[in-house]
Amino acid sequence: MRALLGLLMALALAATGCAATGAPPPRVVVTTDILGDVTKSVVGGHAEVTVLMRPDSDPHSFGVSAREAARIETADLIVYNGLGLEEGVLRNVEAARRAGVPALAVGEGVDPIAFTADETAGQPDPHFWTDPARMAKAVDLIAGQVVAHVDGVDAAAVRASAAAYRQQVEQLDAWVGQQVATLPAEARRLVTNHHVFGYFARRYGFQVVGAVIPSGTTLASPSASDLKSLSDAIRRTGVKAVFADSSQPDRLAQVLASEAGVDVKVVPLFSESLSRRSPGAATYLEMVRSNTRAIVDSLDGR
Repeated sequence: MRALLGLLMALALAATGCAATGAPPPRVVVTTDILGDVTKSVVGGHAEVTVLMRPDSDPHSFGVSAREAARIETADLIVYNGLGLEEGVLRNVEAARRAGVPALAVGEGVDPIAFTADETAGQPDPHFWTDPARMAKAVDLIAGQVVAHVDGVDAAAVRASAAAYRQQVEQLDAWVGQQVATLPAEARRLVTNHHVFGYFARRYGFQVVGAVIPSGTTLASPSASDLKSLSDAIRRTGVKAVFADSSQPDRLAQVLASEAGVDVKVVPLFSESLSRRSPGAATYLEMVRSNTRAIVDSLDGR
């Protein structure tokens, strides 16, 4: 009996070795809430995932506290969007990289495209998540870096979680394609709050007529001539709706609808952040489904 008790105690001590030594759990720090949701699905419970950006925030302008900056510096792995998206925290990420913290710029590894119009033409477009096929690639990238750099994780379990989640993303891609296929080609025209749906447009055969803010960032602002040019394009193409990000005031989109002098709806989308404020965007998968339904329903002329 004593031998059995001794064996049980030894096994318990081995299982709680990290707790006994006070060693912190492995930590992955993720900048945006969209990538945070994806990373949590990949990692499961095998590491602590800290997401810096809160739901209903703007990835172009959110910042971090001193405590969050310290978490970036002590992470086992940083997962960030890259391609210039996180304008408010990029310096913190770059400082951690220079100090030797492994960091994955997901957008750089999913075959990024460039903006094709207005003041950002030729610059890399960071909004790759609007194309689920590219997000499926991102799942593999994240899983590979977690296995490579986060000590103590179960590599087989992480890869299995990634494969299961990737399958869900691929099914989502197929579903979006089926929904879009119900729209005639001439109805597939988008006007958005700023240039954010280029990947979606390329994946599913849409034409981006223009943006209220002729830029790839919400930190820019339109001029009177910008609004006039876009108003003319709306009249010329017969666009039925202006899609504005749900986390941003839609005043500019409302002004544009008035300036255009045509019957244009202003339809909110979850384009750059998950949302607790509104139903339908608590996860990446939900966000894409909600956006697809809103786009198809608004442009369906039947």
